[in-house]
Amino acid sequence: MNRQRDILGLVGWLAATFAVSWIGARASIEASSFYAQLVQPGWAPPAWLFGPVWTVLYVLMGIAAWLVWRTGGFRAQGLPLGAFALQLLLNALWSWLFFAWKMGGVALAEVLLLWIAIASTIALFWRVRPLAGALLIPYLLWVSFATGLNFALWQLNPELLG
Repeated sequence: MNRQRDILGLVGWLAATFAVSWIGARASIEASSFYAQLVQPGWAPPAWLFGPVWTVLYVLMGIAAWLVWRTGGFRAQGLPLGAFALQLLLNALWSWLFFAWKMGGVALAEVLLLWIAIASTIALFWRVRPLAGALLIPYLLWVSFATGLNFALWQLNPELLG
């Protein structure tokens, strides 16, 4: 029974994580064409790279949440799992701010909040299960890079990113 619960839990956390990613992706439907219109810094990655990177990161995020959840469920791990949910929502919101609403400065401020939320989630997860915290480090690194890219794009494209 525990094995079945664990498998269902893993599927549930992955599904929840990808459901929230889908919400963000809805804002990014035209992202490739919009991204191509932007003046890019020389170090900007090609648009095709974002999908594979985010897919890997969402898998790692789902596994990390599942590992924490397995250690007592929501009752015992409400704070770390709540922090995880908050950072997921901030993650989805960024796509709307940047791609759908084209609010580069607001997106920058929001991604800084996202960064803090991810770092807090890592610390909380690490206390419960170090591996769970470690699985989120690539996510924090990518969001750090994305923060710099958000700033550069906002500065280089004031007419498109207000």
